[in-house]
Order: sequence, then structure tokens, then C-alpha cells
Amino acid sequence: MLFETPTTTELDLPTELSTLFGGPFGIGDPCLFANFVQTIDGVVSIPELPRSNALIAGESEADRFVMGLLRACADVVLVGSGTMLASPAGTWLPERVYPPAAAAFAELRRRRNRPEQPTVAFVTAGGSFDPTHPALEQRALVLTTARAAADLRATVPRSSEVVAVNDGDEVDLAAAVALLRGRGHSAILSEGGPRLFGSLLARGLVDELFLTISPLLAGRGTRPRLPLVDGVELLPDAPVAAHLHSLRRHDEHLFARYRLR
Repeated sequence: MLFETPTTTELDLPTELSTLFGGPFGIGDPCLFANFVQTIDGVVSIPELPRSNALIAGESEADRFVMGLLRACADVVLVGSGTMLASPAGTWLPERVYPPAAAAFAELRRRRNRPEQPTVAFVTAGGSFDPTHPALEQRALVLTTARAAADLRATVPRSSEVVAVNDGDEVDLAAAVALLRGRGHSAILSEGGPRLFGSLLARGLVDELFLTISPLLAGRGTRPRLPLVDGVELLPDAPVAAHLHSLRRHDEHLFARYRLR
């Protein structure tokens, strides 16, 4: 730990998790928090490359642990349709990303009186969506528009639930978050891509950002490379300020936690 401000929301972590994290850890209630890994020059995704997130992270075991810890703390993991298509084998489960701590992640959820696994919620307006994705076999939610709901219900496995959030052409993210919280999902982890994150930011819905800074430079050339925030302009008219809550180091990786306002 390099820096940390005091917190009053410490969780009852199993010893293994507090040892790996290097101290106490807590999440507010309610809280919508996002997690990203980026290169020094600000690239979070290279869509044309398979497993680009792992490449950007430098295959960091510590980054995978933090991802697993955040998933273990979440009631629901929010995923955009673009991230869904880019992760054809994704499950968004804590033990999948960091198997060595699977038992400790499960114990943490038991201590918090949470279900065995966090719910996965996909956000889609119906245009780009894979109804055969394996994550839909694990009791997922599909948050969509009233217009797209009927077609999605005809193709999505019965193990998952299609929910019409609102009318119109796009999913109202504020209404989607309210719906999730109305179902008891107070800790919402966004693992959507830069566009979903940007939309959440623009609506003032993100409370915290966990950002791993990898000691790599990606550069920019002919292949598309995505920044942390995409699809919205925040400066100069809608700036989002961040308060540094903590900063940790593992080898050459930095792990920053920001509170947003």
C-alpha cells in the first residue's frame, strides 16, 4: 500500500483475501463501481486482438486477483453487449478469473449473506447480442428496451430473464440501475467497455473506479484502440472529478481506487 484514506465500510474478509490485498477492504452500500486495466498511454482495449485485456494487463496475476475480489463483492456484474461479444467464453465469475482464491471468494459471499454467485446483467438494445453465449445459462439478466424484449425472449435461454427497462431505442441506464437496486442488488460492478462506462459517467451513476495501470505502452496505429471513456464528451461542459482513495503497487503495476463526483 502506497496511500489510502480511512474507510468505515470494511468487509469481514477471509484472512487469505486480506493478506493478498495487503490490508482491509470495503465497498459502500449502495455503490456502483467500475474496474478497468489500462496501459500507461491510456489504452484499455484493442478490439481486433483476442484477450486484449490480458495482453494490456501484462498477464498480471495481481490484476486478476483484484478483478476476482471485486466480483466476489458484487451483487450483480453489469456487462455491455460489446463486451459480451468480445468475450465469447466469459462468465464474469470471481473464481473463473482467479481460481487460487475460489474458496476464499465463496467464504466472503457467505459472510455477506449473498448468493453463491453474483448475477450477470447484460445491457442491450437488441442490435448486437449473442443469445447462445454460455453466461446466459447461469441465471443472467438481459436488460433491454420494450421494443427489443419480445425478440430477445424468443432466443434467450429460459435460465435467464429478459427485462424491458423502458420504451425507446436505447436502454435508460438510470432506470436499469434503479431496477437492479429494486431487486436487492446494491453493489453493482460495471465490467462493460469504455462506451458503457462513458454512458454511466455521463448520467452520474458511477461512485467508484478501480483502475489498474499496467507498465506497458500500447501506441496507436492502424488498429482501433479504445480509451477508458468513449462515446461521450465530459470536458469542458460535464467534467467528472476523481478523488484518490487508495494506491497500491505490485511489482510494476499500480492499482488506483478513485471516488467520483
